[in-house]
Amino acid sequence: MVISASIQALIAGEQVAGSKLNSKLRDELLAEGLLWVVSHGSRKSYRARDTEALKRYLIDKDESYRILEIEVSDTRASMAVETGNSKLVKIRSCPGFPVNSYEPIECRLDGELFMVNPQEGSFLFVVDWETFAIPKDVIVIGVENMENFRMIRKQRAFFEKYLQEHGFSSRALFVSRYPQSTDLRRWLCAIPNSYLHFGDFDLAGINIFLSDFQKYIGKNRSSYLIPADIESRLESGSRKRYDEQCNHFRNIKSDVFELQQLIDLIHRERKAYDQEGYIFECE
Repeated sequence: MVISASIQALIAGEQVAGSKLNSKLRDELLAEGLLWVVSHGSRKSYRARDTEALKRYLIDKDESYRILEIEVSDTRASMAVETGNSKLVKIRSCPGFPVNSYEPIECRLDGELFMVNPQEGSFLFVVDWETFAIPKDVIVIGVENMENFRMIRKQRAFFEKYLQEHGFSSRALFVSRYPQSTDLRRWLCAIPNSYLHFGDFDLAGINIFLSDFQKYIGKNRSSYLIPADIESRLESGSRKRYDEQCNHFRNIKSDVFELQQLIDLIHRERKAYDQEGYIFECE
């Protein structure tokens, strides 16, 4: 497979004109929150939010993109010298996903005790995710934004209040799907725990939940975190981002009453609100 010049440019951190990108792939990457939109009057260009996450997503989407994993120094000659096989394709170097918590949680990894209790200013990364087991009374909270994920202790009061008001377990394990892959989703499908999705309060964020999580986990075990004050927060949200997303996601629907209410509210306000706004909720 020949990787297009536009994709190579995005992965290199460069800005790419919208006319240079395949429209279907562009819309998909926008829906996944992998691209920034840069407006130039009536024209738009795009830049990767995180080049490693973009590369990981493309590789997981289509194995033909695995060529992206081969570093420039990994020529066929050097691979032949090191392995005796010039056609060897590198496997994923970093499977798994990050985990975080604001209190100790006794988990198991490959059958052994694994305490999730990262020090302030850090989080853990579970590579051998297929052997990662957590207590059944722990709720898993997926955090889309890495800044929110890193700073969950600042949001502890916010999460504890929400979990109590909605009848969830008070014990929470936080997960992120960075780098972009299906590992987290596959793990969630294999465990019995409830899943609570904490994403941006916009149409793209809800679409990620519906298409990447609820579709596979099911409505009985997955739900979207909807704060009680989201209506007032949306009033100060971004009209521009709503307008940018509306054409792509105007028709998303949910048969979960609370989530459909949120969708209707976003359309009514014509605004989008970032989850980062809740980072300092307990300060």
